[in-house]
Amino acid sequence: MSYILNIETATTNCSVSLSKEGEILVLKEDYNSNFSHAESLHLFIDTVFKEANLKPHEVDAIAVSKGPGSYTGLRIGVSAAKGLCFSLDKPLISVDTLAALSQQVDVDSGCIVPMLDARRLEVYAAVYDKDHKQMRTIEAQILNADSFKDFLDIGKVYFIGTGVEKTKEIISHPNAVFIENKLPSANEMGKLAYDKYKIGDIENVAYFEPFYLKDFIGTKAKAKD
Repeated sequence: MSYILNIETATTNCSVSLSKEGEILVLKEDYNSNFSHAESLHLFIDTVFKEANLKPHEVDAIAVSKGPGSYTGLRIGVSAAKGLCFSLDKPLISVDTLAALSQQVDVDSGCIVPMLDARRLEVYAAVYDKDHKQMRTIEAQILNADSFKDFLDIGKVYFIGTGVEKTKEIISHPNAVFIENKLPSANEMGKLAYDKYKIGDIENVAYFEPFYLKDFIGTKAKAKD
């Protein structure tokens, strides 16, 4: 039996699950955490272990959503995952945030565009086919009326994630389907993490960093008088 603890903190959803051979046993999450992950995450981790009747040392690996997403959210999730890996001597598995988000869409044809809101008219997005195979790499892109036109002209395109709200105001196409109010979740991480675990696709715990896609830009403090 292979047990994996899955941690997702790339957006406002603080989400933790325990899976056994890819199947979710317990899920604990809060869609409206407003990035209070530092307060909720360890409580959720303790809860899923208790509800699954497992001890932390009994898991085989720790999986974390690697991004893109919120700088602060990703840092909190990755720091927690690395801390558990060090203390429990377990391998670290990283799961692409958009790949996991695309798993929430089950269709027979067309393609899936998981997207996360960025600044202004920008989104972080990738494109997957109906079998969740990546068709286009992750990009930070500025939306306009012709965005994803090559895919929309061929068939249905299912947009999902926090970038949907701004996208539906910009893209008007009969093949565009907007799936609203969906966030990345640890619920979809189980199978992806287990697939990586089976082939030994793990990260170097000491050197692993989240996938921010773009450099973090901090705000310079004002000089005091």
